[in-house]
Amino acid sequence: MSMSLREQLLQAGLGSRKQAKQAEQQQYQRNKQDKNRAAAAERHKEQQRRAAQAQAAKAARDQELNRKRQEQAERKERWAQIKQLIEQHRVTRPQTDDYFNFIDRQKVRRMSVDAALREKLIAGSLVIVRCEGRYDVVPAEIAERIREREPRAVVALTDERPVAEADDPYKDFVVPDDLMW
Repeated sequence: MSMSLREQLLQAGLGSRKQAKQAEQQQYQRNKQDKNRAAAAERHKEQQRRAAQAQAAKAARDQELNRKRQEQAERKERWAQIKQLIEQHRVTRPQTDDYFNFIDRQKVRRMSVDAALREKLIAGSLVIVRCEGRYDVVPAEIAERIREREPRAVVALTDERPVAEADDPYKDFVVPDDLMW
């Protein structure tokens, strides 16, 4: 049977049992310290990784918040430009009992107009625009400039939605033109 190096040294008289035990304890302490250092280094790396992740997440949140603030500032600036265009080019409306009805956001609205203003609205040389809950009349060129900034600000007087011919249940039935009653 083979003996360990420690046992061989003890048998040869090169060391005592006390020295062997002390060397064993020192070896145990070194191993324990090495494990503790390795674990501490691992914890430190993990903390650094978490800190880097938290910093990246914070940077992403800050970037998103800045983007939203920038969009809000741009939107506010666009509406300020629209308001300025409307105020500069507004056509004065007469105070009469004659009204022009139009549909905006699926509700019927009305504004007072005279016959000349009504004709211009119907012809399309004047357009109704909406800003801050008010309806005003501006020339068509100004309405196009407003539409470039915000399409929802211009009130469409005609239904611009395409008619779905495919959904027409009577498309196969021909209606005679010469029907006499």
